[in-house]
Amino acid sequence: MMMKLLFATGNRGKLREAAEILAPFAVIISPAELGIHGEPDENAITLKENSLIKANYFRERSGLDCFADDTGLEVDALGGAPGVHAARFAQDIARRDGLPIPPDHDFSANIDALLRELAKHPGEPRTARFRSVVTLLLGNRTLYFEGTMEGSIALKRNGTGGFGYDPVFIADEYPGQSVAELPEGTKNEISHRGKALRAMALWLQENGYDK
Repeated sequence: MMMKLLFATGNRGKLREAAEILAPFAVIISPAELGIHGEPDENAITLKENSLIKANYFRERSGLDCFADDTGLEVDALGGAPGVHAARFAQDIARRDGLPIPPDHDFSANIDALLRELAKHPGEPRTARFRSVVTLLLGNRTLYFEGTMEGSIALKRNGTGGFGYDPVFIADEYPGQSVAELPEGTKNEISHRGKALRAMALWLQENGYDK
């Protein structure tokens, strides 16, 4: 019988992507399907630590083998910021500048903050990358899988697909359009999270979980 894996996210796009990639190995379940709500305090300073915090939080509440991801955006002109603080970058900038603090995970505000900060660095390369770490808690194992998507930050928003910083991120593989303009399947093929999940799928295959 195929195993069940809890994916520690409420994001439907992430759940759909994981279900497609991991279909030969597991049935993917969301916390909401089990009536589990709330989120842990992701207060670590690395993606690896934050993804482990999330995986442990939902495993303890479900009793199921579980995996979680954490993603950061590293912009070279900003010294690697926002990094692990990508989801609350606008809050960090507002605190620094003494401005009203927007809600957490307000990606419209995050994009505005990113574009304003980059405008202070005219002439510098706008190169950047998304980096994801997936932590898998499987039995008594703790496994980590990583993926990156190299690209650059656009001058303005383009496209309505995807989520997060997708409207201003231009992947190297598709330089003529933002990730938010790509079909979902195309994005999943090149995405940081997709690469980490495919690394996890390869590990599951090599260790006999497709049988």
